[in-house]
Amino acid sequence: MVLADTGVLFGGADADDPRHAECSRVLEDHAGQLSVVVPVIVETAWLIESRLGPGSEATFLRAVNSGELARLDLTKQDWIRVVELVETYRDLGLGSVDASTIAVAERLRITTVATLDRRHFSVVRPRHVGAFELLP
Repeated sequence: MVLADTGVLFGGADADDPRHAECSRVLEDHAGQLSVVVPVIVETAWLIESRLGPGSEATFLRAVNSGELARLDLTKQDWIRVVELVETYRDLGLGSVDASTIAVAERLRITTVATLDRRHFSVVRPRHVGAFELLP
């Protein structure tokens, strides 16, 4: 299983994004293996709607609804971990969306994250592995 972050999802949706080709390749190469936490869905939908319009947002939401991207909800323990991560990495400005991806990855022991955000995902040390494998 691979967790997808907002940057890769948006990059794959936006044909004008400078990293569109590599984001699309990651999404295609890992089709059927991609999961996304609910906060990432919300952030991605907002970004797509604000920059690409409601039609593109609806296309993205259809992909989530169809199961093309597996939706992962957060548990109470995940939310507790999100708070811990945001506080621990306050100087990094981790934020709740990235922290939620990390918390769910820890709980499900997922080691691979599809993200363009090297700043956050290469610095944070998850509990279950020394470091995440980052795609692309």
